[in-house]
Amino acid sequence: MNGKAEDQRSHTLGVYVANKPGVLARIAQVFARRGFNIDSLVVSSSKDGRFSRMTVTVAGSTEMLAQVILQVNKLVDVMHCTDHSGDSAVTRELALVKLKLENHEERTSALQVANHFAAKTIDLTRTSMIIMLSGASDKIDAAIQLLNEFNVVELVRTGKVVMARGEEET
Repeated sequence: MNGKAEDQRSHTLGVYVANKPGVLARIAQVFARRGFNIDSLVVSSSKDGRFSRMTVTVAGSTEMLAQVILQVNKLVDVMHCTDHSGDSAVTRELALVKLKLENHEERTSALQVANHFAAKTIDLTRTSMIIMLSGASDKIDAAIQLLNEFNVVELVRTGKVVMARGEEET
């Protein structure tokens, strides 16, 4: 990708699109042609089932990304594409972490970490635990770093979702 290393930062884009086959592929192709790797992607139907909301997270220079946004906005099935990185938008992520636990002390310690991050224990057995974390990506990263001290069997993350605050459209 073009641009200096210090120009590379994470961007969270909200894309409102027609809910039709092939739209995701066309949007992904625009990013690929410009040399952007999509770090996370979340797509779901909107309130109006004819449309979908996409949250795309990419790293790169603001200048290069501005060109990609212009190209994405020109696609027929795209209603609008907006960079919410500098906005006062709400971004959240969800992660599920499965731990294998050897004894009561490990289980207690893992529960303390989960409690500190306001996580929920959604499955608990004598030898395993599944923890659900939600919040800002840096919070998820910090929790996972601490949980890596245990035997992490599986980890799955949703990627960011974004919503503009107030009356602004996402």
